[in-house]
Amino acid sequence: MKTPSAPPSHPARLTAVLDRPLSRWLWLVKWLLALPHYVVLCFLWTGFVGATVVAFCAVLVTGRYPRRLFDFNTGVLRWSWRVAYYSYGALGTDRYPPFTLADVPDYPARLELPYPAELSRGLVLVKWWLLAVPHYLLLGLLGTWMAGGPVVLLTLFAGVALAATGRYPRGLFDLVIGLNRWVLRVVAYAALLTDAYPPFRLDQGGEEPGGLRDEQAPR
Repeated sequence: MKTPSAPPSHPARLTAVLDRPLSRWLWLVKWLLALPHYVVLCFLWTGFVGATVVAFCAVLVTGRYPRRLFDFNTGVLRWSWRVAYYSYGALGTDRYPPFTLADVPDYPARLELPYPAELSRGLVLVKWWLLAVPHYLLLGLLGTWMAGGPVVLLTLFAGVALAATGRYPRGLFDLVIGLNRWVLRVVAYAALLTDAYPPFRLDQGGEEPGGLRDEQAPR
């Protein structure tokens, strides 16, 4: 019998390793501990918007995303994901996020996005608003770590489970990471960082499709 092939992966690759053990109570004060990151990210996201506008013009004229702007915007997404993973986007680690736009290979939450050699000049006009609208509607209903809602609620359930049992429920972890993966794919597409359309698919778990399953997560 033929084994079903894994779904194709998206260029924006989000991975997460669930730390063990996790503190039962640290999650209660992570909102305070993460405040310096929130302040910095407010400025970084302002720069992200400005860089995206400049990149829009560049892609429209040249078909290329300026490399420095690409690295900056990818770094902002990477930094945001690390902070979300530490705090109330996942609560998946107690390791404090580094203050850097660069990739940190040994941090338990990572976002990788290869630089595109060329981007469509036509798609740049419509993908960030018209083509992405179905995703905006779905993610608006589901809620994200950017806007609150069910993802934050699920993460708080995980915090309660940690306090009661010292364990992060595996199914809950997989679901939370899947939702985060979806929203970051959409943000990467809307920010013109890739022409690959985000799939309408909830790829759950710490690894991308086709990757090895997270062996450190509780079963």
